Amino acid sequence: MATVKPFRGIRPPKELVTEVASRPYDVLNSEEARAEAEGNPKSLYHIIKPEIDFEPGTDEHDPRVYERAVENFKAFQNKRWLVKDDKEHYYIYAQTMNGRTQYGIVVAAYVDDYMSGKIKKHELTRRDKEEDRMKHVRINNANVEPVFFAFPDNEALEEIIRKVTAAEPEYDFVAPDGFGHHFWVIDDDEINETITREFAKIPYLYIADGHHRSAAAALVGNEKAKQNPNHRGDEEYNYFLAVCFPASHLSIIDYNRVVKDLNGLTPEEFLARLDENFIVEDMGTEEYRPNALHNFSLYLGGHWYSLTAREGRYDDNDPIGVLDVTISSNLILRDILGITDLRSDKRIDFVGGIRGLGELKRRVDSGEMAVALALYPVSMRQLMDIADSGNIMPPKTTWFEPKLRSGLVIHSLE
Repeated sequence: MATVKPFRGIRPPKELVTEVASRPYDVLNSEEARAEAEGNPKSLYHIIKPEIDFEPGTDEHDPRVYERAVENFKAFQNKRWLVKDDKEHYYIYAQTMNGRTQYGIVVAAYVDDYMSGKIKKHELTRRDKEEDRMKHVRINNANVEPVFFAFPDNEALEEIIRKVTAAEPEYDFVAPDGFGHHFWVIDDDEINETITREFAKIPYLYIADGHHRSAAAALVGNEKAKQNPNHRGDEEYNYFLAVCFPASHLSIIDYNRVVKDLNGLTPEEFLARLDENFIVEDMGTEEYRPNALHNFSLYLGGHWYSLTAREGRYDDNDPIGVLDVTISSNLILRDILGITDLRSDKRIDFVGGIRGLGELKRRVDSGEMAVALALYPVSMRQLMDIADSGNIMPPKTTWFEPKLRSGLVIHSLE
């Protein structure tokens, strides 16, 4: 059963939240972070992307960069741009996109739950990315950015969300990208006890987004436990920062592909090869979006095509084989275009569905790419089924939006 607890969050005063809060470290590069933080010494980028404080081109893995993160984190606290709450709280964090709001509970999640598999993963992690975030957690002795979890719906927790969010939020703002962020501090001991008790009834938590952060946070906590000769198990380092959303609140958007060339084929030969495994329909020049599982949208030579996988070309009883990302990876990218490793092949790139089909068209029309492929999004049910079966999704399968805003609350390991 899931173990969570409230914690003393470190967070900005209400009047500073819009200056401090930032996008997550991994959705923008150093130059973009430098531009977003320009003229704003209070931006969290000075802690999560501190290379912006050095000359352009400085390696983000330079030891000086990690040290600067610590200096800046301390300075933010000394200047009271970040202030530690005087008691332990749970928090509610809600996000609004396109008129739809999803509500999550901010908790300290249990390291042992990650190590034992009660916190379930659906993606492989890369050791170099884990190591980078481990250094950041270790040196700051804090989880500066949260991870994004889902859990099976629970009516008692939904009732708490409804009750708490009926009051005025502590933070309430619209970020520059147009997404709304709303944040409540729970100051009721009885509610806190109910949250802890209800999570203890939930068998598993699921990582929706932030596999590298989850791994890094848990590995550092585990490392600290081993290094402490007087380890008891209730120290703060046994926990890490997570926002947990009821699964029904979340929707996954499509994660699409663009490829640089047709592997030596003419467009006509490529379409003929597709016809072996798909029903191919020319939809003309109007944007075409996939309308169901096993239906794909292809953009080639100024035209959109509907591709529907033919019967018998996939296995509905295999949780991985049934995924559209598996069908397209095997039957199109591997068998026709010769792309076998989605993680390292330089001929392919990935475009989050938040950018729209217009971005796929733009990249093909510009000549940069030869063909684009849009997929029908994975469902939360599929994600949880795959995690439950112990399987791992192929790379670049899920895209969650909106991303969690960083800097609303930080969890100290002290």
